[in-house]
Amino acid sequence: MQGVEKWIPTELKTRYINSLLKVGFDVLDFGSFVSPKAIPQLKDTADVLKGIELSGSDTKLLAIIANERGAEDASAFEEITYLGFPFSISETFQQRNTNSSIEQSLRRVESINNIAQKWNKQILIYISMAFGNPYGDPWSPDLASHWIDRLNESFGIQNFALADTVGMSNVQNIESLFKMVIADFSMLSIGAHLHSTPEMAVDKLKAAFDAGCRNFDVALYGFGGCPMAEDVLVGNVSTQSLIEAFVDEPGSFHLDFYRLQESERIASLVFG
Repeated sequence: MQGVEKWIPTELKTRYINSLLKVGFDVLDFGSFVSPKAIPQLKDTADVLKGIELSGSDTKLLAIIANERGAEDASAFEEITYLGFPFSISETFQQRNTNSSIEQSLRRVESINNIAQKWNKQILIYISMAFGNPYGDPWSPDLASHWIDRLNESFGIQNFALADTVGMSNVQNIESLFKMVIADFSMLSIGAHLHSTPEMAVDKLKAAFDAGCRNFDVALYGFGGCPMAEDVLVGNVSTQSLIEAFVDEPGSFHLDFYRLQESERIASLVFG
């Protein structure tokens, strides 16, 4: 919702999230504890949380945070399991997204990790710009691997997602990068947070799957995109593309498709 300019009423956000909690997803990225100046649309995350109904749902809640204050604010809520922090391997994007350098963000992760341990929360690190960047900053698959290794070795981070924030990935670099990091870090959870044009989404998902990835971030109808990255938003891979990609894979889904249809109907109200 962060890229939507028109205000989405708190009650509608809550209704939408409650519908998604009934579908059967493992984890739901439901909101952000970041500066309301940076992301005005999500300034009511704490209010949304008050109306969320977790009873009867096994889905865990994840909140995006950008600094220590956000980590403290999110950790105060027992309902939240995961703190998601975007760690860019592009210096330019790290400045644009969290107003800090990569080295400053490394120290920030240390502080956030201490907060998470105090409150018994888990951290998920998004390796942003994992497949390249549009700014001309240095990039290579080894660079992504290096930062996973350093964050794990330094702070014991177990959960990562390779993030293609501006849709620069392709079948070849998705497959090669996932094969590398899954082989090198078999003890870690490494998922895919891909942005894509609709026509390429299924191929990208299959490439990650063939390389060993089993955790995928998706959004209904692909609504999304990062307003901090570029002026033109490249949407998230859609839930529909995920179903299309893996409908023939045995045991791929444990979703309630009737509930999913209800969430899709509410999504049309949320996003217009």
